[in-house]
Amino acid sequence: MKHADEYRNPETARRLIATILATPGEPVRVMEFCGGHTHAIMRYGLRQALAPRVRMLSGPGCPVCVTDDADIDWAIALSRLPDLTVATFGDMLRVPGTRESLLDARATGASVAIVYSALDALQMAREHPERRVVMLGIGFETTAPTMAASLVQAQQEGLGNYYVLSWHKLTPPAMRAILDAGEVRVDAVLGPGHVSAITGANSWRFLPEEYGISCAISGFEPLDMLQALQALVQAPGRPPQVSNSYGRGVTAEGNLVAQQLLEQVFAVSPARWRGLGEIPASGLNLRPEFAAHDARAALQVPKSLLVAGRSAQERGCRCGEVLRAVIEPSECRLFAKACTPARPVGPCMVSGEGACAAYYRYGGALEP
Repeated sequence: MKHADEYRNPETARRLIATILATPGEPVRVMEFCGGHTHAIMRYGLRQALAPRVRMLSGPGCPVCVTDDADIDWAIALSRLPDLTVATFGDMLRVPGTRESLLDARATGASVAIVYSALDALQMAREHPERRVVMLGIGFETTAPTMAASLVQAQQEGLGNYYVLSWHKLTPPAMRAILDAGEVRVDAVLGPGHVSAITGANSWRFLPEEYGISCAISGFEPLDMLQALQALVQAPGRPPQVSNSYGRGVTAEGNLVAQQLLEQVFAVSPARWRGLGEIPASGLNLRPEFAAHDARAALQVPKSLLVAGRSAQERGCRCGEVLRAVIEPSECRLFAKACTPARPVGPCMVSGEGACAAYYRYGGALEP
């Protein structure tokens, strides 16, 4: 196994950048779907180094950011029920709903716990049989298999107090929705490495086959991304294709065991995406066999706890447009003023994969 420094070699990086900049052709607009890529691209200065030959567009690849306001409100209402604890990953804690965040709710007495995995929430249910434990199912194809594994385990153990509120989403339908909308020109896609480790590189073949654009699967080190971008900056006349620059983590077929686990536990369903609305066949709901552990089906929330306030969008947040790459974060009038990591208005400034947080931390505006 190579050491991480081998994927950060400055000399190799300079050579790849020079090759990309010298490749003939028009500027290429590349959407990096994954929020992890957005942060890595900003951190290593690749956006500026490759301009104007390559223009990077930040896509909707942050599962926390694309979670709908109404879903957050419902989770907050759940956390106020007696004898119930909502378990969540840390990024979700500070994301505002229409009235407050889970962190705000916890400060006023709601039961909210931070966990590192669904298995931590499962253990909490074992240790506290007198309490209902609801795990927020946040993430794309990457985290959904561990959520599925926790549900299989809970069913096998007969843990009647463990539930999942599934907000899991599928990435290819969101990419289709952006391309079909035609709001932004996308010439190529930097494919998400962690997602593709589960789904396989072949899951992106629809891009060249149906939309006529190339996709390159990438890891998160500088050389990973530069090699993938080199594959995307093609000489004129080369047919679009899917290339895999992350062979150490991604195969053509993906993780078949994880895929089978997802098929066992989840059924594909419509899902609401912040900034994109409802996208058909883009979500994962629990199958009827797991209905006893489905928080949405098994738990009731009084209407008195579901009083909505003003959404982030109504307060001026343009996170939805950022997620569609219609604008850059710096074009939002709240950015770095009313909205900062210490006082976020929208989720793109909260999440460790949010584009606004990346722009705030590393800068990113390019001269027109």
